[in-house]
Amino acid sequence: MKKKVVLAYSGGLDTTYCALYLSKTLNYEVHAVTVNTGGFSEEEIREIQRKAETLGIASYTCVDAVVDYYESCVKYLLFGNVLKNNTYPLSVSAERTIQAKSIAEYAVKIGAQAVCHGSTGAGNDQVRFDVVFQILAPEMEIITPIRDLKLSREEEIEFLKSHGVEMNFEKAKYSINKGLWGTSVGGKETLTSHEYLPEEAFPSQVSKTEQETHTLLFDNGELVGVDDEVYNHPTKAIKKLEELAVPFGIGRDIHVGDTIIGIKGRVGFEAASAIIAIKAHHLLEKHTLSKNQLMVKDQLSVMYGNWLHEALYLDPVMRNMEAFFKSSQSSVSGKVFVTFMPYRFILNGIESQFDLMSSKFGQYGEMNKAWTADDVKGFSKILGNSLTIYHQINKSYDK
Repeated sequence: MKKKVVLAYSGGLDTTYCALYLSKTLNYEVHAVTVNTGGFSEEEIREIQRKAETLGIASYTCVDAVVDYYESCVKYLLFGNVLKNNTYPLSVSAERTIQAKSIAEYAVKIGAQAVCHGSTGAGNDQVRFDVVFQILAPEMEIITPIRDLKLSREEEIEFLKSHGVEMNFEKAKYSINKGLWGTSVGGKETLTSHEYLPEEAFPSQVSKTEQETHTLLFDNGELVGVDDEVYNHPTKAIKKLEELAVPFGIGRDIHVGDTIIGIKGRVGFEAASAIIAIKAHHLLEKHTLSKNQLMVKDQLSVMYGNWLHEALYLDPVMRNMEAFFKSSQSSVSGKVFVTFMPYRFILNGIESQFDLMSSKFGQYGEMNKAWTADDVKGFSKILGNSLTIYHQINKSYDK
C-alpha cells in the first residue's frame, strides 16, 4: 500500500508542483487539504478543488476554519490590541499557525505517514508549519520539496508542463494572501527599503470619498455589532466592518520587522476591519479599564504578538496570557463611534455603562467632587516626600 501524505494545498504553483511530485516521483497517496481562514469564497474553493482533482490525487478536502481561527486566535489579538511593531495586526502570521494546526489534525485523523507544505527556505511560513507539525504529529515525516530541492520557478513550471498540467504560469505582479484578519501584499517595492506600494497593488480600490459615521458595538471585548445590527458571531461583524471600510482604502500600510530566520523584511497589508476594530477596542478600554490593567495588557500584548509571529502559538504561556486577556474584558462593553474617510478614520468617542470617566467624581481640569483641596495638598506632599529628601541630601553635591 502507498503511504499517505496530507498536503497543505492552495492551488498555486508551489502546491501544484508538490501534489504531482508527491504522487508521480515519490509514489505517495496524496490527500490535498485547503484550510480556509476567511480568504476564500465558495466559488474560489470550487475552483481550487477542480484544479486539485486534475492532478490525480486521492482526495481533496476544504477545512472551514474561520470560526476556529477567530475563537483560538483572532479574538485574543483584539483583546490584546496586538499590532506587531505598533503597525501590523499579524494578518497572515496568525493564519499560518492555525492552518498548520488544521493540517496536522487532519493528517492524524486519516492516519497519514507524512505531511507536506510548499514553503521555500527563505520565509517565516516554513518555520510555522514545521514547528506545529513537529508538535502535533511528531511521528510523521515532513516533506518540503520546494525548499529541499531548492527549486526555481522555472524548474517547477518545466516539471508541470512535462506532466501535461495546464494552468496560468504567468507570475502575478503582486503576491496576495487574504484572510479574516487582513490581506498581505508583497511585490518588488516591498523588497526595497524605500518604495511604497502603488495604488494598484492593493486588492481593494478606493471607491468612496464622502465620509460616513458608523457605530461599533462591543460586548465583553468582542465586536458583535455594526450600526443597528447585532450578529450571531463576531466573525460576521468583522466581515461587515471590512465591507464598509475597505472602499475608503483604510488599513493600508507596510510592516517592517524581524523574520523568524533572522533577517529584516517588509510586507504590505490591507486590514481595514482589523485596524479599526483594534483602535476602537483600545479606546473603549481606555475608558473602562484601570491604568494598571492597561499597563500590564500593553506589556503582554508585545510578548503575545512576538511569540505568535515566531511560531510559538502552542507554548502554554500563550494560554496563560489569553486567560489574562479574557478576564480583563468583563467591563469592555459599549459603543464606539467612528468616522470613515479616504485612507483614514477618526474615533469620535464611546458610550458605555462602565465608563470610568464618570462626572459624579469630577471633570478633568474643571471640578472635583470626591476630594477636598486639603486632601490634594496632603497627597502631593506624601507623593513627593521621598524625592524631596533625595534632592535636599544631594543638593550640596550638585555642581
